[in-house]
Amino acid sequence: MTTTTSMRTPFARVRGLGSAKSGTSHFWHQRLTGLANIGLAIGLIVIVLTLIGKPYAEAITFISRPLVSLTLLAGVISATIHMRIGMQVIIEDYVHGELLKVLAILANTFFAFAVAISAVYAILKFGIARLLT
Repeated sequence: MTTTTSMRTPFARVRGLGSAKSGTSHFWHQRLTGLANIGLAIGLIVIVLTLIGKPYAEAITFISRPLVSLTLLAGVISATIHMRIGMQVIIEDYVHGELLKVLAILANTFFAFAVAISAVYAILKFGIARLLT
């Protein structure tokens, strides 16, 4: 039985982060969500421009349309994934204490999830409000 010596610390082995294993994945997810965000931001601008000066009831009706709701939901999800990955890269590059780095990455993930779930709830609430009226 041969044993290999590892240059990784026990903490690094527990976290499961190896060199060059997840960096490429993060890189491509960041690029893909960035590209998606361009189209979704254009959709958001069109939605906002369409709603300027509209009464509340008409805005709710417009937002609850399936294409509009799906555009907003896709935008929220893509933007929060993009935000989480981007902030994680900054944390990994500039936070040097391991415990502080792990805590910051956890806080970043929970914050991105809270933003996403709040926005998704608001969009779905508009759709449900239309069904109830």
